[in-house]
Amino acid sequence: METAAILFAIAAIGGAAMAAMRLQGRELPPLWLAALHGLVAASGLVTLIYTVKSTPVPKFAWAALAGFVLAALGGLTLLLLFHLKKRPLPIPFILGHASVAVLSLILLLMGVFGL
Repeated sequence: METAAILFAIAAIGGAAMAAMRLQGRELPPLWLAALHGLVAASGLVTLIYTVKSTPVPKFAWAALAGFVLAALGGLTLLLLFHLKKRPLPIPFILGHASVAVLSLILLLMGVFGL
């Protein structure tokens, strides 16, 4: 779970940078940053799936997994329906995606630290 948490925290840094760009008026972040963010987050998701399927984990980890799956679907939607079509990323959608991901990271950290 620790490795997944680290990967998601790294992905969150890239996500925060992209959200800041959009909130400052830039319609699209650089595609390389979006791709890197998605790849790191996907690595965290695969790591978390493996962990919850192969070892006993706290319920917080299962809740985090559900949230990260939802966040991944949102991120994929942002990429496919907006970014690749060069349409401005909708700020409410970005904030929803980020909120689900951050809440999921908090839940995962609660599981990691046994809270």
